[in-house]
Amino acid sequence: MSLNLRGAAKAWARSAIHLVLGYSQYLPSIYLRKAALRLLHARIGRRVTLHHGLECRAPWRLTIGEGTIIGDHAILDARGGIVLGNNVNLSSQVAIWTAQHDYRSPAFQANILPVVVQDRAWLSFRCTLLPGVTVGEGAVVAAGAIVTKDVEPYTVVGGIPARPIAKRPRELVYDLGNMPLQDRTYFL
Repeated sequence: MSLNLRGAAKAWARSAIHLVLGYSQYLPSIYLRKAALRLLHARIGRRVTLHHGLECRAPWRLTIGEGTIIGDHAILDARGGIVLGNNVNLSSQVAIWTAQHDYRSPAFQANILPVVVQDRAWLSFRCTLLPGVTVGEGAVVAAGAIVTKDVEPYTVVGGIPARPIAKRPRELVYDLGNMPLQDRTYFL
């Protein structure tokens, strides 16, 4: 293949990826949104719920465990890699960032680090996770919190920057993917 054809093929592929990413968030079905992300090589477990308006960057670096729910208008910047465990609840407008510019860098370089959210963690409304953070199993991030450091398992954190404010019971047994329909909200 000539150099020009390879360049054209790469440009077409980039355009197709942006088209699928741009419109997948508006697909009228949870199943179609999952299919679009899988088409772009996101690893998505069974019984996952993706609500309307999900923005995902680099979905090929995204892993979502079984029974996980992602709320309306969440932003998942998976350029550095995001792993969401099983039965994780991301409330509406949660933002997970894996890349940010270094203000100390003369060249404005980016720091790119993975983010991990372990099983049964709950990220509440409009909280933000910054690059390199791990949220431990069963932990809770309060609404509006900004997480800059790892969160210990079964710990509730809140504030800016997020700090421990409570403990959560360790005997968690819920399965978000098997909750009765009346206990879940779906926006189509």
